[in-house]
Amino acid sequence: MKVLVLNGPNLNMLGIREPALYGNGTYNDLVDFIRDAAKELYLDVEIFQSNSEGELVTAIQNALGKFDGIVINAAAYTHTSVAILDALKAVGLPTAEVHLTDIHNREPFRRLSYVGMYAHKTVCGKGFEGYRECLKWIVTSAS
Repeated sequence: MKVLVLNGPNLNMLGIREPALYGNGTYNDLVDFIRDAAKELYLDVEIFQSNSEGELVTAIQNALGKFDGIVINAAAYTHTSVAILDALKAVGLPTAEVHLTDIHNREPFRRLSYVGMYAHKTVCGKGFEGYRECLKWIVTSAS
């Protein structure tokens, strides 16, 4: 199986950005974690991070016919991007939404998830481990 893992804006700043919320792990640490989790699950993963909404939309569109599922942490775009929602709906791939923090226990504006309006699975507040849970879900949903 091949899974696309998408990470949105400011995730490249992990380890620097609000460590009390997001921890001390860096984005490179997260990438290593995802690769290790995928290897344990015998998955082929492609990991992409962008601060640009358009680049994330294009990556989703390009996933059609190439990937068996998507794991996405749209970060701030979670709460604002109808374009990402529409792209996910257009490609129709099994999609798991992940957030390092629990968006439901943060500021009220973070409780709305456009991504969650399509995602088949949402994992919040489990840090890096949330990515492993989402990858496992992709494996079981395809079975």
